[in-house]
Amino acid sequence: MGNLVITIGRECGSGGRTIAKMLAERLQIKCYDKELLLLASENSGLCHEILEHHDEKPTNSFLYSLVMDTYSMGHSAANYMEMPLNQKAFLAQFDTIKKLADRESCIIVGRCADYALENRSNVYSVFFTADYADKVDYVSEHYHIADNKLKDFISKTDKKRASYYNYYTNKKWGAASSYDLCINTSTVGYEGAIEMILKMIEQK
Repeated sequence: MGNLVITIGRECGSGGRTIAKMLAERLQIKCYDKELLLLASENSGLCHEILEHHDEKPTNSFLYSLVMDTYSMGHSAANYMEMPLNQKAFLAQFDTIKKLADRESCIIVGRCADYALENRSNVYSVFFTADYADKVDYVSEHYHIADNKLKDFISKTDKKRASYYNYYTNKKWGAASSYDLCINTSTVGYEGAIEMILKMIEQK
């Protein structure tokens, strides 16, 4: 059957990371978010600060082509050393996600994990959205950002995630066709979202 892996895409403030952790506890498996950067650092030899700086940051289509050409050819030591740091950061996370899926059942938040594990059995991709008012409340509570900066923070975070995802995958961030399941947490709540995911796994 293989390991069970659930990948999480999320709008800023939708509660995706919180739900991922709750679901991981329910299933008694690990949830990887920022923890993925530490693993990628260990696996690649890149320092953690470099990976964190380039984490889910948008790039341009030219760099995307270089990265994917290099990945498809199998990055040798020579051409790997010549890559820009953002390419190395992407490949380090891409490789780590694949190794995690081979090693254990887990939940992976963001970082194009659904694309890295595309066409694998027992991998389920979920995307979370929420009503704007609820997103504002969540960000205000969890990030302690001034009220007059909340709208800008949410907008910039979502644009950054969308740009990163759209360049590195053949899909569109947030589009229903890109995922197995899309959930509005304002409509169903966190527990309801978890039940929907578990039901999807049972039925597939």
